[in-house]
Amino acid sequence: MAALPDLLPRVSFQGELGAFSEQAICQQWPLGATPLPCPSFDAAVQAVDDGVADFAVIPVENAIVGPVHAGLAALAQAETRLDRRAEVRLPIHLCLMAPAGATLAGLRQVQSHGVALAQCRAFFLRHGWLEPVVHADTAGAAREVAAARDRSRGAVASSVAAERYGLEIIARSIEDVPANWTRFVVISRAGD
Repeated sequence: MAALPDLLPRVSFQGELGAFSEQAICQQWPLGATPLPCPSFDAAVQAVDDGVADFAVIPVENAIVGPVHAGLAALAQAETRLDRRAEVRLPIHLCLMAPAGATLAGLRQVQSHGVALAQCRAFFLRHGWLEPVVHADTAGAAREVAAARDRSRGAVASSVAAERYGLEIIARSIEDVPANWTRFVVISRAGD
């Protein structure tokens, strides 16, 4: 029997549906959880602090770029009020995606979260005509590119985001290191 939606843990994360953090939530709660998208790491942590979320999933380290400073800073600001409950290590495979009919040669701008773009430096060096543009998050970049329907704009995000927002994947696994991963921490209010 499936759990009722209101009985599932509410889990906040930075980004929009389709983000790697949502995949980390699915890995941590294979029987289901209610993801709560937040505009920033601070907002995701605050949702737990305020009781809006039962847990938050925050990225703290990536195999290629090292510490995720914004995630660590958000955790540090609330460390006395929150407990670390678990860690999730998620394989990260980044895809270049764009609206239907777009081609690699026709793209000019590619947007994504700065940490994701930093994981694809070699790809951007090989394709010098592509201008990387920093966005608040990977899935949000994909959603925005899909809404714009501009074949000169692409996004770097997960294959899940491409599917969710109806984008075609132009190139898969564009990260610099094939064994790429991100480590997330799961937090809850202290004493809960």
